Parts: sequence; structure tokens; C-alpha cells
Amino acid sequence: MSGLNKFMQNDYLSLLVRLVIGGIFIYASLDKISHPSEFARIVYNYHLVPGDLVNLVAIILPWLELICGISVILGLYKEGGILIISFLTIVFIIAIGINVIRGVDLECGCFTVSSRARENALSLLYRDFGLLAICVYAWLNRSKRYFLFKQ
Repeated sequence: MSGLNKFMQNDYLSLLVRLVIGGIFIYASLDKISHPSEFARIVYNYHLVPGDLVNLVAIILPWLELICGISVILGLYKEGGILIISFLTIVFIIAIGINVIRGVDLECGCFTVSSRARENALSLLYRDFGLLAICVYAWLNRSKRYFLFKQ
């Protein structure tokens, strides 16, 4: 087995990556689920979702993050969970990038709905690109050793 193949199929690294990705998305969902109206305000402030859909997005998105995070950690439909998380991460990168170009100083809404949670947009983009990179690793890794649910 080649070094790259060993790296790509490492059971322990696979578990660690799944715990990180799932943990990030579970943690990110909790404050949004608890405070949907505040999260709706943040979604609205991005100016990317039509006004009629802001509340729907603010309610569905955190639950999608939670379900996908749990799925990835447990290994239940891991590929689907990783695919959705990767898609969401790409959407977040685009949304932040558009607002950087617009010159909008925005509240990220990533982990909290607090109005004091302002972060440097460039650091958000770096973080999201890093997250996307580990999602690619999780997608390509086929280890099923530490799945709670085997499919």
C-alpha cells in the first residue's frame, strides 16, 4: 500500500476528521436553532436570499447543519452528510466573498447570532476553505471502521 493510499484510508484520521466536521456543524447549529429570529436577521443582512425566503432559510439551515453533523459523526449516510456540508461550505464561501466585494461589514452568524460576533471576512474565508479541504478528505476516505451505524 503506497504512502498516499495509507494516508487516504487511515481509520484514525478518518474518525478525527469526521468528529471535527460533525462537531463544527453541530456546534454551529445550536445557537441558530435556539434563536431563529436573530439568525433570520443575520440571513437578511447578507442580502442574498429573497425577503420572502429569509425566515424559511433561518429555520431550515440550522437543522440541516445539525442533522448532517450527526450523520457524519455516526457514519450514518456519511457520504450524503459530507456532500451537503461541502455544498453549504461552498455557499458560505460565496456569500462571504460577495459581501467582501460589496464592502459589507457583516455578522457571520457562523457559530452565534450575537450582534457582537464580527469576524474578519478574510479569516472566515480561510477557515471555510480549510473546512472544505477536510470535507474532500472525508469524502475520499472510505474507512468504515469507527462507524456507529454500518451501511
